[in-house]
Amino acid sequence: MTKDQKAVLAGLRALYPDAGPELHFSNPYETLVATILAAQCTDARVNQVTPAVFRDFPDPRAMAKTTPETLYPYVKSCGFKSKAANIVNACRMIVDEYGGEVPCTLEELTRLPGVGRKTANVVLAFSFGVPAIPVDTHVFRVANRLGLADALTVEETERQLMELIPRKDWSQAHHWMIFHGRRVCHSQKPSCEGCALKPHCKAAHMDEMINPKAEAKKRAQARKARAAEG
Repeated sequence: MTKDQKAVLAGLRALYPDAGPELHFSNPYETLVATILAAQCTDARVNQVTPAVFRDFPDPRAMAKTTPETLYPYVKSCGFKSKAANIVNACRMIVDEYGGEVPCTLEELTRLPGVGRKTANVVLAFSFGVPAIPVDTHVFRVANRLGLADALTVEETERQLMELIPRKDWSQAHHWMIFHGRRVCHSQKPSCEGCALKPHCKAAHMDEMINPKAEAKKRAQARKARAAEG
């Protein structure tokens, strides 16, 4: 770990000592449903929707008995209709294969419809106490801008962060980066001038602001163009 990386992690810890989940949930089932709904949707919106969902479908067995068509009006404001289908089908699988209990391993969770590594890691970290670093768009952006990672994919970013950050801090570091991404290091217009981490930030000392998502897309397009020419 470099001196700047140490300073960045210490700075994040100092800035956000009480950082924690902003989604509302109280058990693994609620964590799973809320996190599926939160994909490309704000936590605030999800928190408006889930009370009615959890009231009428309080556990996987209740959810498994409904249909995506019945659930969709509850969650419509969270985006894609596929979210309703994924939630219902995931709960049916939980009932059929796991006795109605949300599984507690990465391998089992990622078998569920609509559940990728990020969602699975959220469930593991905040419902089962398993250290994990869920990499969403904020973590991906902030980690690469601050110099904690140097990666073009969320998977590689996760791997590099796990190697860099002590395991005991994984879950909390996830929240530090989310809080920083939402409050300071915005996607389009980061507040660099007022950022306490600027002296140690990789992106702050570059001519062009790092946008890892855009850079990954640019490189993928270049590879596609080279393949077409060949």
